Amino acid sequence: MLVISCIKQVPDTTQVKIDPVTNTLVREGIPFIVNPYDTHALEEGLALKDRYGLRSVALSMGPPNTVATLKKACALGVDEAILLSDRAFGGADTLATSQVLAAAIERLAEKDEVGIVFCGKQTIDGDTAQVGPGIATRLGFTQLTLVDRIEWLDLNKKRIRVRRKLEGRHEIVEAPLPVVITAVRELNRPRYPTVPMRLTAELTEVTVWDNQVLKLDVETVGLKGSATWVSKIFSPERDQGEIIGDGIGDPVGTAHLLLEKMLSKDLLAI
Repeated sequence: MLVISCIKQVPDTTQVKIDPVTNTLVREGIPFIVNPYDTHALEEGLALKDRYGLRSVALSMGPPNTVATLKKACALGVDEAILLSDRAFGGADTLATSQVLAAAIERLAEKDEVGIVFCGKQTIDGDTAQVGPGIATRLGFTQLTLVDRIEWLDLNKKRIRVRRKLEGRHEIVEAPLPVVITAVRELNRPRYPTVPMRLTAELTEVTVWDNQVLKLDVETVGLKGSATWVSKIFSPERDQGEIIGDGIGDPVGTAHLLLEKMLSKDLLAI
């Protein structure tokens, strides 16, 4: 049975640059990292591999340099790494991205049963949290989002129980396999590769699938298959700040001044 971890290569958010004309990411000279939430998805796939003997696969869609990201997954111990890369996939939003990832998972399922697909709960560049649910919907898998603990996995009965982290509470959910799980930070602590593991990974071949392999309608992938696109990126203007009262010498008086200011701007309901 396969456990698949979907990972995305994202720009280091401290050094993101946007082309002011095209509103697209300037990739030249920008360091990339594995999306932080995806590191937890990858770790949980590896943990289930270690515990249950599942075969682990790391899957990513992106330009050719995404091989470097998948090499990191190889260094951590995945059995196979697959890059989905084709010019036709470029400019994809979450709708088109989930289309390509789901097609790749279906292709993997032709040779081995897919039990669990892990995704990070969201990426730090898009923050939409839509790709995981999109994959589940396309494949007809149960989606278990915001998971912070795997309670148990029963491979004989093909069922899993997880704990979901909701706002102010937790929820225990049991579901039949196959499932798509989106991971939150609390799910685990990602492992780090040793130097020998890194060296071995450099010799590991990353499989590349283009659209000749997946045979998707080009009108449904990439920019053509995207229902949304970025029309403009800008930093919102903000008013000049001001210091109100003496918060240290007169905290009560300052609180009253602050309250009056907020009421004057209709920021509080009374």
